[in-house]
Amino acid sequence: MKVIAVIPARYASTRFPAKLMQDLGGKTVILRTYEAAIETHLFDDVFLVTDSDLIYTEIVSHGGKAILSVKEHESGSDRIAEAVAKLDVDIVVNVQGDEPFIDKEPLEKVIEAFKYDTENKVDLASLMREITNEVDIRNPNNVKVVVDQNNFALYFSRSVIPYPREKNVGVRYFQHIGIYAFRKQALLDFYSLPMKSLEASEKLEQLRYLEFGKRIKMIETTHVGIGIDTIEDLEKARLLLK
Repeated sequence: MKVIAVIPARYASTRFPAKLMQDLGGKTVILRTYEAAIETHLFDDVFLVTDSDLIYTEIVSHGGKAILSVKEHESGSDRIAEAVAKLDVDIVVNVQGDEPFIDKEPLEKVIEAFKYDTENKVDLASLMREITNEVDIRNPNNVKVVVDQNNFALYFSRSVIPYPREKNVGVRYFQHIGIYAFRKQALLDFYSLPMKSLEASEKLEQLRYLEFGKRIKMIETTHVGIGIDTIEDLEKARLLLK
């Protein structure tokens, strides 16, 4: 089973333009992320895929492997699918470009979901963590997921799911953590399928997989990513690096 990591990287960012090219302890954010992915020793290869000549050059000039996107894309899955279409690979892991402090354990867990999937029932694997704070549960920026008895995703939403009409019935609430591993074919199928109403409404690309019958295995974790979305996040990252 050949497993690769792909880091989708856009130069533009609404909240923090050019964040991936910011200095973080003498290296750019994106170079630190790329090197951290390699240092996990989980992958047969690591690629960056980008729409930016600047980011492409940053990785290649430091001996890394990068792919320039041919098209504009609506989602990270689309960008990755274009990049891996001609690669000889079985499993593709999406590593977020703005998370340079990569935690090896959650990546290992999503890869293991495929190693033990002897009946090929898993199309994608992703992570979820339990949340108990009412504010976190109601926050639409925290995507929630509900699963079946085998921890396959039933639905993702920015709304509170399940709705707590009855209290004290043992319901647990899970936040989706956006680390994915895909079978290559699931990615290619996604790339060729149209966006439907659920995905368009919630602005959640994982709903396209569910709408077209793909099975997403959810794995519980306590992992909380350290992403860089604002200048304040960058300053915190610099302090953490020190």
